[in-house]
Amino acid sequence: MTPGRVTVLLLAVFALTFIFQNTRPTRIRLLVPEVTMPLSTALLVAAAIGSFLGAYFMRRTR
Repeated sequence: MTPGRVTVLLLAVFALTFIFQNTRPTRIRLLVPEVTMPLSTALLVAAAIGSFLGAYFMRRTR
């Protein structure tokens, strides 16, 4: 376990804790009509998209 991996693991645990603490329904509007969904779902989707894009660009620059 390198220090970088430990840091990423801790950040992931903190992020998941934050996401699952926010489960109240909320109204979200982006490009589609307004929808109501749990805030945790929206945060989880945003985190997954960010992780995917980060991994994609990190692999591309190597």
